[in-house]
Formats: sequence, structure tokens, C-alpha cells
Amino acid sequence: MENLTLTGFLKHVAEKFPSHRAISTSGKFDITHARLQELVERAASQLLSAGVNHGDVVALTFPNTIEFVIMFLAVIRVRATAAPLNSAYMAEEFEFYLSDSESKLLLTSKEGNEAAQTAASKLKIPHITATLPQPESDITFSPAPPESNVESVSKIINDPSDIGLFLHTSGTTSRPKGVPLSQLNLVSSVNNIKSVYKLKASDSTVIVLPLFHVHGLIAGLLSSLGSGASVTLPASGRFSASTFWSDMKKYNATWYTAVPTIHQILLDRHLSKPESEYPKLRFIRSCSAALAPSVMARLEEAFGAPVLEAYAMTEATHLMASNPLPEDGLHIPGSVGKPVGQEMAILNENGVVQGPNAKGEVCIRGPNVTKGYKNNPEANKSAFQFGWFHTGDVGYLDSDRYLHLVGRIKELINRGGEKISPIEVDAVLVSHPEIAQAVAFGVPDDKYGEEINCAVIPREGSNIDEAEVLRFCKKNLAAFKVPKKVFMTDSLPKTASGKIQRRLVAEHFLAQISTAKVPKFGA
Repeated sequence: MENLTLTGFLKHVAEKFPSHRAISTSGKFDITHARLQELVERAASQLLSAGVNHGDVVALTFPNTIEFVIMFLAVIRVRATAAPLNSAYMAEEFEFYLSDSESKLLLTSKEGNEAAQTAASKLKIPHITATLPQPESDITFSPAPPESNVESVSKIINDPSDIGLFLHTSGTTSRPKGVPLSQLNLVSSVNNIKSVYKLKASDSTVIVLPLFHVHGLIAGLLSSLGSGASVTLPASGRFSASTFWSDMKKYNATWYTAVPTIHQILLDRHLSKPESEYPKLRFIRSCSAALAPSVMARLEEAFGAPVLEAYAMTEATHLMASNPLPEDGLHIPGSVGKPVGQEMAILNENGVVQGPNAKGEVCIRGPNVTKGYKNNPEANKSAFQFGWFHTGDVGYLDSDRYLHLVGRIKELINRGGEKISPIEVDAVLVSHPEIAQAVAFGVPDDKYGEEINCAVIPREGSNIDEAEVLRFCKKNLAAFKVPKKVFMTDSLPKTASGKIQRRLVAEHFLAQISTAKVPKFGA
């Protein structure tokens, strides 16, 4: 039973590799697997004293710090649900996510987060800060809960069905969908990632992606901890191209995982300011957006390691398919590899499984897949059909079972791995008193894979311009959701039935500025 929960599995690994380095904050401190378990148990006892109960949702908004790692694991240890949130959200966005997840507590670093605290205060959700002053001290809560007792935690038995993680995935509907992931989902995904990349206790990585997304959290952090391996967090709490390679060398990194945008940044730096030498890596992993074959070739040449592209989504607790390590098979540019640890099929609209090279919707099933969206029967009805989870992506499996993605049913804008709901951006745009109609859409972009643009029809007699539209967006949306370009227009292209279709709008306005190529979509 223990190994069917992430909590039990990590405890087992810590017993196997107690003195092995688990986590470092660059240049500050190192913590072993045994010490991490101890810190988690003690923090869990404080959560119990603070009134956190089985099934409660606890929101966390932190930079990539040791405090986040400890608190995330402590929340799931007491059979509560961790809901990590992007610290760049505005107060209104925090209000939606805190409310929709039904969070009972907000945890932040000691520096706090003004927007999150404003939203929590409005919703009457208590706020606690968590700090680890020294590696040998315990996590300090402020305000401090009543006296805690570690014995109280030892009596708690985690169950595979406990919901450990709650994240939102941007939907093409007006509301992002809540995705509950169980302890079984989490441990299944960790084992899938471990197996395909052969992660061992001798491995080490530097976390470059935010831990409020499944990519950084599951593929980077938890899969490493579940292998007895080591992770390093940048001293600044976020990715920095200027410190990345020095951290990789200092902590003997053997691999890293990132989105294509970060790979591109590292390549650009390699051209302008190359390192005297690069560490010997087993592999480089790319996921969360399409990686151009030309970029893959340049990465392999620059850093001397195989680049393995993978395919993932929140509902699958991250990994669905990956290119294998060189000793296990070919890694094919333009393909996201073979299914890992789950069944995958290409279905037509009638639910019939398609043969090799026939296009259809990519569908999956397995112990890593969510049981369903929270309070969203409509989304569940369309996502779970014919006994499969439907990804909304169109692709085909070749005769060697490598998956090739050719398009996307969903209208999400995928900006460097950040999935943006265009309807959410539309809603903000049309909330401006001088905007009559607005449509947000994705356009191809060399750096981010896709970038967000929008077309706006001003109200009659209005003098609103692009600068004012952008100012308004910056005030009401997180920075990554703000359109890069605004097209001011007096009409929008419509389909024969009079509907506005984003694809048509995108093609219409792109044609005005360039002969832009059709984007290749990833996931």
C-alpha cells in the first residue's frame, strides 16, 4: 500500500538513501533525503496544529524555494490537497483560483504576496508564512500555531485515493478547469518518468521551471526525489541563464528538463557567451510545447547530449509519451516519442481505434490519469468517452508507435508551455468601456512557439489605441497573458454561419503583416 502513494514511496526512498543529497539551494545549503523527511513530518505536525484537516485544500504561492518543497510534501502528508499558484497572478486571478479550489489556507514565503493576501483576506482565508531559517532548524510558521506534536502525524496513514494535488488547466471554455490528482496518480507518473529516463540516485538536476506547474513539479522535482537523486534550486528562486551552467557544474548535474523557450535562451547565450566547458549530460529533456527539429539539432550540437522530446498534460499528471534514451531506441525530431506507462490510442469521432499513420484524437488511459475535472460534469462528459480520456490533440502513431502531433482541436494558446485560454483574454478586453468586440488568438513565434495577439473593434466615437489596450491588459492580466500585438480594426472575419472563428481571425491579420507559416502545435 505504501508504494501506491507518493508520500509512502518517498519515505521508502529516504530510508534507502538517507545520507544522499536530496535538495540544495545553490550556494546556501544542502539537505539529505532523511533530513527532508524529518522536516516534512515536523511541518506536517504544525499544519495539524494550525487546523488543517484531511481533504482541506491548501493554496501555496512561493518562488522555487526549499520552503515550497517542504510545505507541498507536508500538506499531502496530512492527507490535505496542495494547490500551488503562480505568484505572478493579479488579485482578481488569485480570487478566482482560491475560490474555485475552495482553499482553506494560504501559505506563502515570509516575504508574502500582496495580491494573493488581498484575495485571501477578501475570501476570509487565513494566511500563514513558512520559513526555514537554517537547514538544521525546523520550518517556522507565522503566526505560530499552538504547540505541535510530531507523534500526531505518525498515526496518519496516506491512501492512494487521497487528492494530493489540485491544479487548473486553462480551458477553451470561459473558466479554467480544476484537475484533482490523487496520490496514486502522482506516484504512477513519478515511476513512469523514472523508468523512461532511468533516473537513479547518482543523477542530479537543476530546476529551471516553476514548481506550480506539473512539468517542473513532477518531472523535475518529485521524479528526482523518488529516485534518491538530487535537485538544486537556483539561489534567486527562479531560472537565470547567467547562473544555470555554473549551478549545473557545481552540483554535477546529469540532465535537465525545460520548455523550448528556455532551451532557446540557453542556445542564444551559448552563441553570445559560451561556457569554457559544459557538463557531461546523460540527456536533455524538452516538453510542454513543440520543439522545432532545427532547435533540437542545435541543442545537441552545442551541449553534446541527446535531446528527448516528450508530450504531457496536467490531466495525465504530466508525462504521456517520450522519446527514449539512445540505448533504448531512436529519438525522432518532430515526434514526441512513445507512450510511457499507459495505454494510448488514436480514436476517430466515433471512438474507433485507428491504425498506424491514421490521424485522429490522441486518447489515453492509465493509473496516472485524473478521475475527472472538479465540479464540471460537462467537461467530464466530453473528455471521458468510449472508456478513454480525450486530450483534444490530433495526431497519429507511426508503425513503430511513435506519436506525431499534427494539430490541436482545442483553441488554447500555448506560449512557451504556458497554456492561455483566449476566452479569458477576450473577457478582459471587452470589459474595457471603449472596446466593442475583441478576439485573442495564437500566432507562430520563434521564441515561444506561439505568442498571443488580439484584434479589437473600438466602440463608435472612441479614440482608443494599441497603447491603451496594452495598458489595460497589463493591469488586469498576468504578464504572460498580455497580447504582444493589438490589431485595431472595424470588422472581424466570420464563417458562413456568421460565427467568429479564431483560426480565421488569426489568418486574416497575419496575412496583413507577413506570409507567416502555419504553426506546428505541441502539448
